[in-house]
Amino acid sequence: MRNMDILLIFEVHQPFRLKRNLLWENKIFKRLNKKELFNYYFDNEGNKEVFKRAAAKCYFPSNQILLKLIDRHKNEKKPVKVTFSLSGVFLEQCEKFDKDVLETFRQLSESGCVEFLNQTYYHSISSLYPNKDEFRDQVKMHKQVVRSLLGYTPTVFENTELLYNNTIAETIAELGYKGIFMEGVEKILRKRSPNYLYKPKNCEKIKILLRNYKLTDDIGFRFSARWWSEWPLTAKKYANWLSKEKGQCVNIFPDYETFGEHHWPETGIHSFLQHLPKAILDFENLNLVTPSEIVEKNSTYGEIDVPESSGTISWADLERDSSGWLGNTMQWAYYTNLRRLEPFIKESEDEEFLKLWRYFQTSDHLYYMFNSGGGPGEVHSYFSPFGSPMDAFVAAQSAIFDFENRVRAAILTTNEPFLFYYGAGKKNYSGVMAWSLKGFSEAIKKVDAKSIEFHNCRGDFDKWAKHSLKDDDLHNEFVKIKEQKIVGKELKNLIFDATIKRFKELSHCSKTALQLS
Repeated sequence: MRNMDILLIFEVHQPFRLKRNLLWENKIFKRLNKKELFNYYFDNEGNKEVFKRAAAKCYFPSNQILLKLIDRHKNEKKPVKVTFSLSGVFLEQCEKFDKDVLETFRQLSESGCVEFLNQTYYHSISSLYPNKDEFRDQVKMHKQVVRSLLGYTPTVFENTELLYNNTIAETIAELGYKGIFMEGVEKILRKRSPNYLYKPKNCEKIKILLRNYKLTDDIGFRFSARWWSEWPLTAKKYANWLSKEKGQCVNIFPDYETFGEHHWPETGIHSFLQHLPKAILDFENLNLVTPSEIVEKNSTYGEIDVPESSGTISWADLERDSSGWLGNTMQWAYYTNLRRLEPFIKESEDEEFLKLWRYFQTSDHLYYMFNSGGGPGEVHSYFSPFGSPMDAFVAAQSAIFDFENRVRAAILTTNEPFLFYYGAGKKNYSGVMAWSLKGFSEAIKKVDAKSIEFHNCRGDFDKWAKHSLKDDDLHNEFVKIKEQKIVGKELKNLIFDATIKRFKELSHCSKTALQLS
């Protein structure tokens, strides 16, 4: 009988949930200090309560089970090995609400038998943004926090909710990862098995590991279902199923909260977890391994083609696509607001604003707005703290609308961006753009004096100030500068000084209005 490698991988994530009644309690647009905004938007007490409950029912008991199993088998021929994917916001909550939880994950890391996957720090859908810069930044942030807190450097990637397409795979390959996870979806595999490694279309640098969702869901969804013909599910029965699988590896990848939170301890789920590794290793042909080991020792069995243009896949719902987050008008409206804010946030160069905007990107906010019925609707509703998808939308949209107004006021956004050219025609575009007076001042420092001369001579600066910024004072100042017919560095300095002076005057008024400091 051919040897089969089994991977036990656990997804661990807790979002910072939004406050539910910001709009209804007439609290939007309150005068606040910038450092008060996180607690203004996010339900700190509710998040702490959920985390503490999950820690007591799942994280502590499950981690202790795994630590004991690893220690018991560490000197044996076939050790116990498992893998975790911990979101950055989950690790933040460990530090904020209970550092002892984090310590147990450190102990798992120190065992040498646990691998940690990379993902997006904020568990976001930034991989779906047309520009992948934010996605890359969040991947790098997550890698750094795992290295810093757990002493482990990930080499295999798992995207938020297993969102996958060719472009995502190429982006991750460019970042140097050797493996990426994907859902084993039949419509993509076309009768091929999920128990093999594949490679992305036209990409040789990275290998695809497929989640075996049928065997995963036997634990995640059906373990305590008394209507199920296989109930009760025992470790021996499950290991026997695994022993009959064919291929290179079987990737079992449930939410970690399955063990104690989704299936309560009374169902026997912890006993199942406790006995499963040994039940697997008792089969001569089964081994427990980690993703990096699988990637290193196995070749690929063909190509997977998931064009970005024809639809991303995920592990969610029956469709297993991106509709769990972008399937209705409410979700698209919120997503559009998120995307529209990006240039403003980046131009602000404000770390507080950037961090808040990234908390708003967490996929759960969109997940709660899912409004289809049936089984998928019940699953979305189970995880949601809101009474309905519409309640989730109102809460999220109110919060981000309030936030957008504070950002716009702080950086003095304009109606249209200013694009810097060196001369007439598209070929002379500098690649520098400014959406705000703050961003305009920074752009003046970046672009060559040649571009400043071109726009000044044409009167572009004074027209932009008058029609897009709607500021007559800056318009008049730019007109005066143009009339002086100055060029080169002196012109650049004059434009910059006039911009900075006006920004300080206007931003003082804006910050006073919203009490931002």
